Amino acid sequence: MQKYIERLLTGTLKRKLKENPVTALLGPRQCGKSTLAKTVLSNLENTLFLDLEKHSDLNKLRDPELFFSLNKDKLICLDEIQRTPEMFRYLRVSADATQKNGQFLILGSASYELLKQSSETLAGRIAYIELTPFLYEELKNNPDSRNNFFRLWLHGGFPRSTLAISEEASYEWRLDFIRTFLERDIPGLGIRIQSSQLHRFWRMLAHVTAQVLNKSKLASSLGVSSHAITRYVDLLSQTYMLRVLEPFYSNEKKRVIKSPKIYIRDSGILHALMNIKSLNDLFAHPIYGQSWEGFAIEQIISSFPNIRFSYYRNSDGNEIDLIFQYKRRCFAVECKASSSPKVQKGFNIVAETIKATDCWIIAPVDRSYPYDKSTSVGTPADIIKYIKKL
Repeated sequence: MQKYIERLLTGTLKRKLKENPVTALLGPRQCGKSTLAKTVLSNLENTLFLDLEKHSDLNKLRDPELFFSLNKDKLICLDEIQRTPEMFRYLRVSADATQKNGQFLILGSASYELLKQSSETLAGRIAYIELTPFLYEELKNNPDSRNNFFRLWLHGGFPRSTLAISEEASYEWRLDFIRTFLERDIPGLGIRIQSSQLHRFWRMLAHVTAQVLNKSKLASSLGVSSHAITRYVDLLSQTYMLRVLEPFYSNEKKRVIKSPKIYIRDSGILHALMNIKSLNDLFAHPIYGQSWEGFAIEQIISSFPNIRFSYYRNSDGNEIDLIFQYKRRCFAVECKASSSPKVQKGFNIVAETIKATDCWIIAPVDRSYPYDKSTSVGTPADIIKYIKKL
């Protein structure tokens, strides 16, 4: 956690506060936004923290324009801002009146609600930062880093799950998180979907994580329309529970699959949805390979928020799990849940088709090594380190 805090204090968040009237820190519930914001505020002068889920704090904003005017010399942090969307117009009024940066830090757990409101009223006045649950990069320097790696894969990155005293405590916390998310957080956003229906859909997605989204099949299984499936996918994506990976488009004549792939973003939540409690349970489970793929891809994507990622699959079954470009280099990444990974011939065919300059096989190995003259094998941490050195 300390490395996470130091990164925010000296990096992006500190710079964004200096450069913009309003800075938004977005991320899923319980990923540490409030804790980190309070830590940042404790290192600055003239700050004020309001939790908009607390009636006592909300009452202070009965006249927001007056309150902001009286506290215009302070950096005001508003937690769970998406619960009071009417507040955005007052933020705009205050930002325009003071004409100074570092006036508001707002925290939100639902990107859709927050982005929708801010795009209507705060254009040109706001900067965004997405805060993820723990990544391995933030934990790798702790003692016994290899065990930390597998623990992070099993438990996921939410702080209270990652740092739980036992596997049982972590598992129970994630079950409680899922229940609270469905029964309180979703209704709190004004979204009317039966919690049992959304829970069933979420578990269905867990079974097909790391697969191409088939809306018709899901709709038939759930007994709803394809339009409803689109709505549910958007909801889970906009609340940071689901990763939607778009396909790679090319001029290739062969038919390329155009539907996105979907992943449960946090591996710990995936395992809780699938009743996987231990590493032995995971190793024996049919979803083992899909779980590894989702975990590895989320580690990479979350480490580079400004890179556009995609996947490739054509009608011949040739595919690559992750494709992206960085500094005029094209990366082709395949995920294999094996300590002795191998790739199919189709991987090399697609890599040649997209003119990949850097090919990687991401696997749970002890150390990175060359697979052939154009391909390397390594963990998510190895490719992340490689990219950052370019």
